[in-house]
Amino acid sequence: MNERLNSVLAQRGVSPESLADVCEVDPKTVGRWLGGRVPHRRHRFRAAQHLRVEETFLWPTPPPHGSRPDAGLGTELIGTYQNRASVPRGIWLQLLAEAREQICVLVYSGTFFAQSNPHVAKMLAERAAAGVRVRLCFGDPGGHAVAVRGREEGIGDTLAAKIRASLTYYHPLLPEAGCDVRLHDTTLYASLFRYDDNLLVNPHVWGQPASANPVLHLKRADASGWFDNYAQSFEAVWAGARPWTPDQEGTVVHGQD
Repeated sequence: MNERLNSVLAQRGVSPESLADVCEVDPKTVGRWLGGRVPHRRHRFRAAQHLRVEETFLWPTPPPHGSRPDAGLGTELIGTYQNRASVPRGIWLQLLAEAREQICVLVYSGTFFAQSNPHVAKMLAERAAAGVRVRLCFGDPGGHAVAVRGREEGIGDTLAAKIRASLTYYHPLLPEAGCDVRLHDTTLYASLFRYDDNLLVNPHVWGQPASANPVLHLKRADASGWFDNYAQSFEAVWAGARPWTPDQEGTVVHGQD
């Protein structure tokens, strides 16, 4: 018996049926937890959060060796990098070239994305021609969020200038079917680079450039993990972003020698 779980349920006045609803499982499943079975990771987290206790208090020992691994959060993380520069250039190129359904990018400036691959616009256009949906979302250089971010990093208006410079690389994509470029004015907690079911997440640490922060490589396992949470955040920002119109931004198209 899991006496700790039983005790906390009693103290909090939470019935097994109510906990089952919170965790989106059958009440019989909670009964098995009370009988000593260790829940999947996502259920342990949700139950502990709802009961306002530490997960390790309710389940102090890990699942038995040989038990079925959680198909959600634990298996999605397939790689980590100390910073963005640590991600091999070959990975960026391979993921882009192998995308078959969609490519989604959410950044402030994303300067490195073009500077590390001078042919990025051409490659994106080729993927779009092959039926891949390409969506690029940059920070609005005249927006509030970019101004705040520039101050936090101590670079002032430099970030807005970097965005305007970065956008010029993507001017050739505007007339291409299947390619969309938008500008957002939202607080960005992570830069996102999605290629079908692969996602590179570059979290932001306050006051530091995104390039100095780690990168997580996620591969979608199911709809309950990190991947879909980040993917949904992209969709939310994208829905509120406005189409990029170069004439209004005052950008100057330059060559890509």
